[in-house]
Amino acid sequence: MFESLTNKLSGVFGQLTNSGKLSEKDIDNALREVRLALLEADVDFKVAREFVKKIKERANGEKIYSSLTPGQSVIRIVRDELANILGGEVVEIKRAERPPSVIMLIGLQGAGKTTLAAKLSLHLRKKKHSVMIAACDLQRPAAIDQIQQLGKQLNLDVYSEDPSNSNPVTVAKAAYKQAANQGIHYLILDTAGRLAINDELMNELENIRNATSPVETLLVLDAMTGQDAVRSGSEFNNRIGISGMVLTKMDGDARGGAALSMRSTTGVPIKFIGVGERPDQFEVYHPDRIASRILGMGDVESLIEKAEAQFDTEETLALEQKIKKNQFDLNDMLQQFQTIKKMGSMTDILGMIPGMGALRGKFNPNDIDENQIARVEAIIHSMTMQERENPSIIDGSRRKRIATGSGTSPAQVNQLLNQFKQMQKMMKKLAGPGGKRALMGMFK
Repeated sequence: MFESLTNKLSGVFGQLTNSGKLSEKDIDNALREVRLALLEADVDFKVAREFVKKIKERANGEKIYSSLTPGQSVIRIVRDELANILGGEVVEIKRAERPPSVIMLIGLQGAGKTTLAAKLSLHLRKKKHSVMIAACDLQRPAAIDQIQQLGKQLNLDVYSEDPSNSNPVTVAKAAYKQAANQGIHYLILDTAGRLAINDELMNELENIRNATSPVETLLVLDAMTGQDAVRSGSEFNNRIGISGMVLTKMDGDARGGAALSMRSTTGVPIKFIGVGERPDQFEVYHPDRIASRILGMGDVESLIEKAEAQFDTEETLALEQKIKKNQFDLNDMLQQFQTIKKMGSMTDILGMIPGMGALRGKFNPNDIDENQIARVEAIIHSMTMQERENPSIIDGSRRKRIATGSGTSPAQVNQLLNQFKQMQKMMKKLAGPGGKRALMGMFK
Protein backbone atom coordinates (compact mmCIF):
# COMPACT_ATOMS: atom_id res chain seq x y z
CA MET A 1 0.00 0.00 0.00
CA PHE A 2 1.05 3.59 -0.73
CA GLU A 3 3.85 2.31 -3.04
CA SER A 4 3.29 5.01 -5.65
CA LEU A 5 3.23 7.87 -3.14
CA THR A 6 6.18 6.47 -1.16
CA ASN A 7 8.35 6.23 -4.25
CA LYS A 8 7.64 9.82 -5.26
CA LEU A 9 8.11 11.31 -1.79
CA SER A 10 11.32 9.33 -1.25
CA GLY A 11 12.75 10.93 -4.39
CA VAL A 12 11.78 14.45 -3.27
CA PHE A 13 13.18 14.10 0.26
CA GLY A 14 16.25 12.25 -0.94
CA GLN A 15 17.25 15.41 -2.81
CA LEU A 16 16.67 17.55 0.29
CA THR A 17 18.79 15.42 2.61
CA ASN A 18 21.64 15.35 0.08
CA SER A 19 21.63 19.11 -0.43
CA GLY A 20 23.17 20.30 2.85
CA LYS A 21 22.05 23.89 3.41
CA LEU A 22 18.60 24.73 2.07
CA SER A 23 17.07 27.96 0.81
CA GLU A 24 13.43 28.95 0.93
CA LYS A 25 13.28 28.32 -2.80
CA ASP A 26 14.51 24.72 -2.26
CA ILE A 27 11.67 24.13 0.22
CA ASP A 28 9.09 25.71 -2.12
CA ASN A 29 10.21 23.48 -5.00
CA ALA A 30 10.10 20.38 -2.79
CA LEU A 31 6.63 21.22 -1.45
CA ARG A 32 5.37 21.78 -5.00
CA GLU A 33 6.50 18.23 -5.81
CA VAL A 34 4.89 16.93 -2.60
CA ARG A 35 1.58 18.59 -3.51
CA LEU A 36 1.65 17.07 -7.02
CA ALA A 37 2.46 13.65 -5.55
CA LEU A 38 -0.51 13.90 -3.17
CA LEU A 39 -2.89 14.93 -5.97
CA GLU A 40 -1.66 12.06 -8.15
CA ALA A 41 -2.30 9.75 -5.18
CA ASP A 42 -5.96 10.86 -5.34
CA VAL A 43 -5.77 12.98 -2.19
CA ASP A 44 -8.50 15.62 -1.90
CA PHE A 45 -7.34 18.98 -3.37
CA LYS A 46 -8.19 20.98 -0.21
CA VAL A 47 -6.43 18.45 2.04
CA ALA A 48 -3.27 18.55 -0.11
CA ARG A 49 -3.27 22.35 -0.18
CA GLU A 50 -3.74 22.67 3.60
CA PHE A 51 -1.08 20.02 4.24
CA VAL A 52 1.57 21.87 2.21
CA LYS A 53 0.56 25.21 3.80
CA LYS A 54 1.11 23.85 7.34
CA ILE A 55 4.52 22.42 6.44
CA LYS A 56 5.58 25.77 4.97
CA GLU A 57 4.42 27.64 8.10
CA ARG A 58 6.27 25.26 10.43
CA ALA A 59 9.42 25.36 8.30
CA ASN A 60 9.47 29.16 8.59
CA GLY A 61 8.58 29.14 12.28
CA GLU A 62 11.27 26.64 13.28
CA LYS A 63 14.01 28.42 11.30
CA ILE A 64 15.18 25.21 9.63
CA TYR A 65 17.16 27.07 6.98
CA SER A 66 19.91 27.77 9.50
CA SER A 67 19.78 24.35 11.20
CA LEU A 68 22.59 21.79 10.91
CA THR A 69 20.32 19.21 9.27
CA PRO A 70 17.66 21.18 7.36
CA GLY A 71 16.66 18.23 5.14
CA GLN A 72 16.00 15.96 8.13
CA SER A 73 14.13 18.79 9.87
CA VAL A 74 11.78 19.14 6.89
CA ILE A 75 11.14 15.37 6.83
CA ARG A 76 10.35 15.41 10.56
CA ILE A 77 7.81 18.21 10.03
CA VAL A 78 6.29 16.34 7.07
CA ARG A 79 6.00 13.16 9.13
CA ASP A 80 4.26 15.01 11.99
CA GLU A 81 1.80 16.76 9.69
CA LEU A 82 1.18 13.57 7.71
CA ALA A 83 0.31 11.75 10.95
CA ASN A 84 -2.06 14.61 11.79
CA ILE A 85 -4.04 14.47 8.54
CA LEU A 86 -4.16 10.67 8.85
CA GLY A 87 -5.90 11.07 12.19
CA GLY A 88 -3.28 11.90 14.81
CA GLU A 89 -4.00 9.27 17.46
CA VAL A 90 -5.28 5.70 17.62
CA VAL A 91 -9.01 5.69 18.47
CA GLU A 92 -9.94 2.61 20.47
CA ILE A 93 -13.15 0.63 20.00
CA LYS A 94 -15.82 1.59 22.53
CA ARG A 95 -17.55 -0.67 25.05
CA ALA A 96 -21.00 -0.36 26.62
CA GLU A 97 -21.49 -0.19 30.39
CA ARG A 98 -23.21 -3.58 30.28
CA PRO A 99 -22.93 -6.29 27.60
CA PRO A 100 -23.47 -6.73 24.79
CA SER A 101 -21.70 -3.80 23.17
CA VAL A 102 -23.26 -3.52 19.72
CA ILE A 103 -21.04 -2.78 16.71
CA MET A 104 -23.04 -2.02 13.59
CA LEU A 105 -21.23 -2.46 10.26
CA ILE A 106 -22.62 -0.42 7.38
CA GLY A 107 -21.54 0.36 3.83
CA LEU A 108 -22.19 -0.17 0.15
CA GLN A 109 -22.42 -3.62 -1.42
CA GLY A 110 -19.01 -5.10 -2.23
CA ALA A 111 -17.06 -3.13 0.38
CA GLY A 112 -16.35 -6.32 2.34
CA LYS A 113 -18.63 -5.99 5.39
CA THR A 114 -19.26 -9.71 5.88
CA THR A 115 -15.58 -10.65 5.70
CA LEU A 116 -14.81 -7.68 7.93
CA ALA A 117 -17.31 -8.95 10.53
CA ALA A 118 -15.31 -12.17 10.81
CA LYS A 119 -11.95 -10.32 10.95
CA LEU A 120 -13.19 -7.94 13.64
CA SER A 121 -14.54 -10.90 15.63
CA LEU A 122 -11.12 -12.57 15.58
CA HIS A 123 -9.46 -9.31 16.62
CA LEU A 124 -11.80 -8.92 19.61
CA ARG A 125 -11.44 -12.59 20.54
CA LYS A 126 -7.65 -12.20 20.67
CA LYS A 127 -8.28 -9.51 23.29
CA LYS A 128 -10.20 -12.08 25.38
CA HIS A 129 -13.68 -10.80 24.47
CA SER A 130 -16.60 -13.06 23.59
CA VAL A 131 -18.25 -12.16 20.28
CA MET A 132 -21.45 -12.97 18.36
CA ILE A 133 -22.22 -11.98 14.75
CA ALA A 134 -25.80 -11.28 13.69
CA ALA A 135 -26.58 -11.98 10.01
CA CYS A 136 -28.74 -8.91 9.32
CA ASP A 137 -28.05 -8.84 5.58
CA LEU A 138 -31.24 -10.33 4.14
CA GLN A 139 -30.83 -8.44 0.87
CA ARG A 140 -27.83 -10.10 -0.81
CA PRO A 141 -28.28 -13.71 -1.94
CA ALA A 142 -26.04 -16.13 -0.03
CA ALA A 143 -24.99 -13.45 2.52
CA ILE A 144 -26.23 -15.61 5.39
CA ASP A 145 -24.50 -18.71 3.99
CA GLN A 146 -21.24 -16.74 3.68
CA ILE A 147 -21.21 -15.61 7.30
CA GLN A 148 -22.26 -19.06 8.51
CA GLN A 149 -19.39 -20.66 6.58
CA LEU A 150 -16.94 -18.14 8.02
CA GLY A 151 -18.36 -18.90 11.46
CA LYS A 152 -17.71 -22.62 11.03
CA GLN A 153 -14.18 -22.12 9.65
CA LEU A 154 -13.13 -19.72 12.41
CA ASN A 155 -15.26 -21.10 15.24
CA LEU A 156 -17.33 -17.92 15.53
CA ASP A 157 -20.81 -17.64 17.07
CA VAL A 158 -23.32 -16.57 14.38
CA TYR A 159 -27.01 -15.74 14.89
CA SER A 160 -29.25 -16.02 11.81
CA GLU A 161 -32.88 -16.53 10.85
CA ASP A 162 -34.79 -17.68 7.77
CA PRO A 163 -34.89 -14.56 5.55
CA SER A 164 -38.32 -15.48 4.16
CA ASN A 165 -39.92 -15.17 7.61
CA SER A 166 -37.92 -12.30 9.07
CA ASN A 167 -36.53 -8.80 8.57
CA PRO A 168 -33.21 -7.13 9.53
CA VAL A 169 -34.63 -5.33 12.59
CA THR A 170 -36.17 -8.54 13.96
CA VAL A 171 -32.87 -10.40 13.51
CA ALA A 172 -30.92 -7.60 15.23
CA LYS A 173 -33.33 -7.52 18.21
CA ALA A 174 -33.34 -11.31 18.62
CA ALA A 175 -29.56 -11.49 18.38
CA TYR A 176 -29.24 -8.74 21.00
CA LYS A 177 -31.53 -10.60 23.37
CA GLN A 178 -29.61 -13.87 22.93
CA ALA A 179 -26.22 -12.16 23.33
CA ALA A 180 -27.45 -10.44 26.52
CA ASN A 181 -28.71 -13.73 27.97
CA GLN A 182 -25.35 -15.39 27.26
CA GLY A 183 -23.27 -12.48 28.60
CA ILE A 184 -21.57 -11.93 25.22
CA HIS A 185 -19.23 -8.92 25.28
CA TYR A 186 -19.68 -7.77 21.68
CA LEU A 187 -22.49 -8.22 19.15
CA ILE A 188 -21.50 -7.39 15.55
CA LEU A 189 -24.36 -6.57 13.17
CA ASP A 190 -23.56 -7.46 9.55
CA THR A 191 -26.05 -5.27 7.67
CA ALA A 192 -27.05 -5.17 4.02
CA GLY A 193 -25.55 -2.82 1.46
CA ARG A 194 -26.74 -1.51 -1.90
CA LEU A 195 -24.96 -0.67 -5.12
CA ALA A 196 -25.61 2.99 -4.34
CA ILE A 197 -26.83 5.06 -1.40
CA ASN A 198 -30.63 5.34 -1.45
CA ASP A 199 -33.53 5.96 0.95
CA GLU A 200 -34.37 2.25 1.24
CA LEU A 201 -30.89 1.47 2.54
CA MET A 202 -30.77 4.47 4.88
CA ASN A 203 -34.22 3.76 6.35
CA GLU A 204 -33.27 0.14 7.05
CA LEU A 205 -30.03 1.18 8.76
CA GLU A 206 -31.81 3.85 10.82
CA ASN A 207 -34.35 1.28 12.03
CA ILE A 208 -31.62 -1.19 13.06
CA ARG A 209 -29.68 1.59 14.79
CA ASN A 210 -32.76 2.77 16.71
CA ALA A 211 -33.60 -0.80 17.78
CA THR A 212 -30.13 -1.74 19.10
CA SER A 213 -28.40 1.55 20.14
CA PRO A 214 -24.91 0.55 18.92
CA VAL A 215 -21.84 1.89 20.75
CA GLU A 216 -20.03 1.82 17.41
CA THR A 217 -21.39 2.39 13.93
CA LEU A 218 -18.47 1.54 11.64
CA LEU A 219 -18.60 2.44 7.96
CA VAL A 220 -16.79 -0.15 5.84
CA LEU A 221 -15.22 1.37 2.72
CA ASP A 222 -13.24 -0.04 -0.20
CA ALA A 223 -9.97 1.94 -0.20
CA MET A 224 -9.48 1.26 -3.90
CA THR A 225 -12.47 3.46 -4.81
CA GLY A 226 -10.44 6.54 -3.76
CA GLN A 227 -12.43 9.78 -3.60
CA ASP A 228 -15.69 7.86 -4.13
CA ALA A 229 -15.04 6.30 -0.71
CA VAL A 230 -14.57 9.78 0.77
CA ARG A 231 -17.88 10.97 -0.71
CA SER A 232 -19.67 7.85 0.56
CA GLY A 233 -18.22 8.45 4.01
CA SER A 234 -19.62 11.97 4.13
CA GLU A 235 -23.09 10.86 2.96
CA PHE A 236 -23.36 7.98 5.45
CA ASN A 237 -22.16 10.22 8.26
CA ASN A 238 -24.69 12.95 7.45
CA ARG A 239 -27.62 10.51 7.37
CA ILE A 240 -26.78 7.74 9.86
CA GLY A 241 -24.00 9.18 11.98
CA ILE A 242 -20.87 7.03 12.12
CA SER A 243 -18.34 6.65 14.94
CA GLY A 244 -15.52 5.25 12.85
CA MET A 245 -14.45 3.86 9.51
CA VAL A 246 -12.73 0.70 8.31
CA LEU A 247 -10.80 0.78 5.02
CA THR A 248 -10.68 -2.61 3.28
CA LYS A 249 -8.41 -3.71 0.41
CA MET A 250 -5.60 -1.40 1.51
CA ASP A 251 -3.11 -3.95 0.16
CA GLY A 252 -4.40 -3.27 -3.36
CA ASP A 253 -4.40 0.53 -3.05
CA ALA A 254 -1.00 1.73 -4.29
CA ARG A 255 -2.05 5.39 -4.15
CA GLY A 256 -3.63 5.72 -0.68
CA GLY A 257 -5.69 8.86 -1.40
CA ALA A 258 -8.75 7.66 0.53
CA ALA A 259 -6.81 7.10 3.77
CA LEU A 260 -5.09 10.49 3.46
CA SER A 261 -8.30 12.40 2.78
CA MET A 262 -10.82 10.57 4.95
CA ARG A 263 -10.25 12.03 8.42
CA SER A 264 -9.83 15.63 7.25
CA THR A 265 -12.87 15.48 4.98
CA THR A 266 -15.34 13.64 7.24
CA GLY A 267 -13.99 14.39 10.72
CA VAL A 268 -14.51 10.71 11.57
CA PRO A 269 -11.57 8.50 12.65
CA ILE A 270 -10.37 5.44 10.77
CA LYS A 271 -10.22 2.61 13.32
CA PHE A 272 -9.09 -0.43 11.33
CA ILE A 273 -7.67 -1.36 7.93
CA GLY A 274 -7.91 -4.61 5.96
CA VAL A 275 -4.60 -5.52 4.32
CA GLY A 276 -5.39 -8.84 2.64
CA GLU A 277 -8.00 -11.54 2.16
CA ARG A 278 -6.94 -13.82 5.03
CA PRO A 279 -8.84 -13.48 8.35
CA ASP A 280 -5.67 -12.37 10.17
CA GLN A 281 -4.81 -9.64 7.62
CA PHE A 282 -6.47 -6.93 9.66
CA GLU A 283 -4.77 -4.11 11.58
CA VAL A 284 -5.59 -1.42 14.09
CA TYR A 285 -5.12 1.92 12.32
CA HIS A 286 -2.05 3.75 13.66
CA PRO A 287 -1.68 7.16 11.93
CA ASP A 288 1.93 7.67 13.07
CA ARG A 289 2.98 4.24 11.81
CA ILE A 290 1.24 4.78 8.47
CA ALA A 291 3.00 8.15 8.12
CA SER A 292 6.37 6.48 8.70
CA ARG A 293 5.59 3.81 6.10
CA ILE A 294 4.56 6.41 3.51
CA LEU A 295 7.86 8.25 4.01
CA GLY A 296 9.86 5.01 3.73
CA MET A 297 10.95 5.14 7.38
CA GLY A 298 9.69 1.67 8.22
CA ASP A 299 7.26 0.52 10.89
CA VAL A 300 9.09 -1.56 13.49
CA GLU A 301 6.13 -1.73 15.90
CA SER A 302 3.80 -3.33 13.34
CA LEU A 303 6.57 -5.67 12.16
CA ILE A 304 7.12 -6.90 15.74
CA GLU A 305 3.38 -7.34 16.28
CA LYS A 306 3.08 -9.38 13.07
CA ALA A 307 6.03 -11.55 14.09
CA GLU A 308 4.70 -12.10 17.61
CA ALA A 309 1.32 -13.11 16.19
CA GLN A 310 2.90 -15.79 13.98
CA PHE A 311 5.84 -17.14 15.96
CA ASP A 312 4.89 -19.79 18.50
CA THR A 313 6.74 -19.33 21.83
CA GLU A 314 7.41 -23.04 22.39
CA GLU A 315 8.57 -23.54 18.80
CA THR A 316 10.87 -20.52 19.11
CA LEU A 317 12.46 -21.89 22.29
CA ALA A 318 12.91 -25.32 20.68
CA LEU A 319 14.53 -23.68 17.64
CA GLU A 320 16.84 -21.72 19.93
CA GLN A 321 18.04 -24.96 21.52
CA LYS A 322 18.64 -26.54 18.09
CA ILE A 323 20.67 -23.51 17.02
CA LYS A 324 22.79 -23.68 20.16
CA LYS A 325 23.47 -27.37 19.46
CA ASN A 326 24.22 -26.63 15.78
CA GLN A 327 21.28 -28.83 14.72
CA PHE A 328 19.47 -26.29 12.51
CA ASP A 329 18.27 -28.23 9.43
CA LEU A 330 16.11 -27.77 6.33
CA ASN A 331 12.93 -28.62 8.26
CA ASP A 332 13.66 -25.62 10.49
CA MET A 333 14.43 -23.43 7.49
CA LEU A 334 11.10 -24.44 5.90
CA GLN A 335 9.22 -23.62 9.10
CA GLN A 336 10.78 -20.13 9.28
CA PHE A 337 9.92 -19.35 5.65
CA GLN A 338 6.32 -20.52 6.17
CA THR A 339 6.01 -18.28 9.22
CA ILE A 340 7.35 -15.27 7.30
CA LYS A 341 4.84 -15.97 4.52
CA LYS A 342 1.98 -15.69 7.03
CA MET A 343 3.16 -12.20 7.99
CA GLY A 344 2.23 -10.82 4.55
CA SER A 345 3.85 -10.02 1.23
CA MET A 346 7.61 -9.52 1.11
CA THR A 347 7.07 -6.02 -0.30
CA ASP A 348 5.01 -5.04 2.77
CA ILE A 349 7.47 -6.63 5.19
CA LEU A 350 10.44 -4.86 3.57
CA GLY A 351 8.50 -1.60 3.77
CA MET A 352 8.33 -1.98 7.56
CA ILE A 353 12.10 -2.33 7.95
CA PRO A 354 13.81 1.00 8.79
CA GLY A 355 16.28 2.09 6.15
CA MET A 356 14.58 0.25 3.29
CA GLY A 357 13.05 3.55 2.20
CA ALA A 358 16.53 4.83 1.39
CA LEU A 359 16.94 1.98 -1.08
CA ARG A 360 13.88 2.93 -3.11
CA GLY A 361 14.99 3.82 -6.58
CA LYS A 362 17.87 1.36 -6.33
CA PHE A 363 15.44 -1.53 -6.56
CA ASN A 364 11.88 -1.89 -7.76
CA PRO A 365 9.50 -3.51 -5.19
CA ASN A 366 7.71 -5.12 -8.14
CA ASP A 367 10.89 -7.08 -8.87
CA ILE A 368 10.61 -8.92 -5.54
CA ASP A 369 9.75 -12.53 -6.35
CA GLU A 370 6.80 -13.39 -4.12
CA ASN A 371 6.92 -16.98 -5.46
CA GLN A 372 10.39 -17.61 -4.03
CA ILE A 373 9.03 -19.03 -0.75
CA ALA A 374 6.66 -21.30 -2.69
CA ARG A 375 9.67 -22.65 -4.63
CA VAL A 376 11.60 -23.22 -1.41
CA GLU A 377 8.62 -25.15 0.00
CA ALA A 378 8.33 -27.27 -3.15
CA ILE A 379 12.05 -28.10 -3.17
CA ILE A 380 12.21 -29.07 0.51
CA HIS A 381 8.97 -31.06 0.29
CA SER A 382 10.54 -33.06 -2.58
CA MET A 383 13.39 -34.18 -0.31
CA THR A 384 13.39 -37.27 1.88
CA MET A 385 13.43 -36.74 5.65
CA GLN A 386 17.06 -37.94 5.70
CA GLU A 387 18.01 -35.31 3.09
CA ARG A 388 16.27 -32.55 5.05
CA GLU A 389 18.07 -33.47 8.26
CA ASN A 390 21.44 -34.00 6.56
CA PRO A 391 21.66 -31.97 3.31
CA SER A 392 25.34 -32.88 2.85
CA ILE A 393 24.25 -36.26 1.38
CA ILE A 394 22.52 -34.54 -1.57
CA ASP A 395 24.69 -35.35 -4.60
CA GLY A 396 24.11 -34.74 -8.30
CA SER A 397 21.55 -37.55 -8.83
CA ARG A 398 19.58 -36.60 -5.71
CA ARG A 399 19.62 -32.96 -6.79
CA LYS A 400 18.19 -33.91 -10.17
CA ARG A 401 15.44 -36.03 -8.55
CA ILE A 402 14.50 -33.18 -6.17
CA ALA A 403 14.37 -30.71 -9.07
CA THR A 404 12.06 -32.98 -11.07
CA GLY A 405 9.78 -33.53 -8.07
CA SER A 406 9.53 -29.81 -7.27
CA GLY A 407 9.19 -28.53 -10.83
CA THR A 408 12.43 -26.58 -10.54
CA SER A 409 15.96 -26.92 -11.94
CA PRO A 410 19.06 -28.51 -10.35
CA ALA A 411 20.58 -25.01 -10.32
CA GLN A 412 17.68 -23.73 -8.18
CA VAL A 413 18.07 -26.68 -5.81
CA ASN A 414 21.77 -25.91 -5.57
CA GLN A 415 20.99 -22.24 -4.89
CA LEU A 416 18.72 -23.22 -1.99
CA LEU A 417 21.39 -25.51 -0.52
CA ASN A 418 23.93 -22.68 -0.68
CA GLN A 419 21.46 -20.34 1.02
CA PHE A 420 20.94 -22.93 3.72
CA LYS A 421 24.70 -23.19 4.33
CA GLN A 422 24.89 -19.41 4.73
CA MET A 423 21.92 -19.48 7.08
CA GLN A 424 23.57 -22.25 9.13
CA LYS A 425 26.76 -20.18 9.45
CA MET A 426 24.77 -17.16 10.58
CA MET A 427 22.84 -19.24 13.14
CA LYS A 428 26.12 -20.64 14.46
CA LYS A 429 27.48 -17.10 14.94
CA LEU A 430 24.33 -16.01 16.75
CA ALA A 431 24.57 -19.02 19.07
CA GLY A 432 28.20 -18.27 19.96
CA PRO A 433 29.65 -15.96 22.63
CA GLY A 434 29.62 -12.95 20.29
CA GLY A 435 26.10 -13.67 19.07
CA LYS A 436 24.58 -10.43 20.30
CA ARG A 437 27.29 -8.35 18.63
CA ALA A 438 26.82 -10.30 15.39
CA LEU A 439 23.07 -9.69 15.55
CA MET A 440 23.55 -5.95 16.06
CA GLY A 441 25.99 -5.91 13.16
CA MET A 442 23.25 -7.17 10.83
CA PHE A 443 21.30 -3.93 11.38
CA LYS A 444 24.18 -1.46 11.04
